[in-house]
Amino acid sequence: MMEVSNSVEELAIGCILSIRTTLGDEFEGQVVTFDRPSNILILQQGSKHGPHRNFRSLKANYIKDFTFLGQAEDPLDPTNCFLDLTALQAREVVAIRQAEADAERIGVGVTSEAQSIFDALSKTLPVRWDKTVIVVMNEVRVGSPYNSDSVIGGTPAANDRVKRVLEFERKRLQLRGSGGL
Repeated sequence: MMEVSNSVEELAIGCILSIRTTLGDEFEGQVVTFDRPSNILILQQGSKHGPHRNFRSLKANYIKDFTFLGQAEDPLDPTNCFLDLTALQAREVVAIRQAEADAERIGVGVTSEAQSIFDALSKTLPVRWDKTVIVVMNEVRVGSPYNSDSVIGGTPAANDRVKRVLEFERKRLQLRGSGGL
């Protein structure tokens, strides 16, 4: 087994190595960094350019031998990195929309019980907050104390459905609170 940590010149950032491990793996990679305290080598494998890069971390004790194949530029040099700004901006927009949707699902100025009821109702019915009132299916309203007597509006069928789901969820939450579930 070759002692890699003594070969500082060969482990300089950008070096391209052919490596054979003690487990029999053979591969080529470009040195990104070597961390002496942990004895871990980080290598970039495959394409140097393009949207995808594969990185491999390898404990240096598992290197059986290696061959120096050449020197290349710093693999993390930002001028050589490819960033798909359109894809990044699209991911940002999706993340912001999701965060806004998540924030709308949190009641402001309501008890934890009211939030639990809202969360439970949201699993089976479309719900949203209107200040401290839970609006179900955009027609039925459930206000404090969030029981079947506080259900108003909507068609009789929608009103009955919300009452049934609300009663079931209140029983389930009560059982959970008493250690029954």
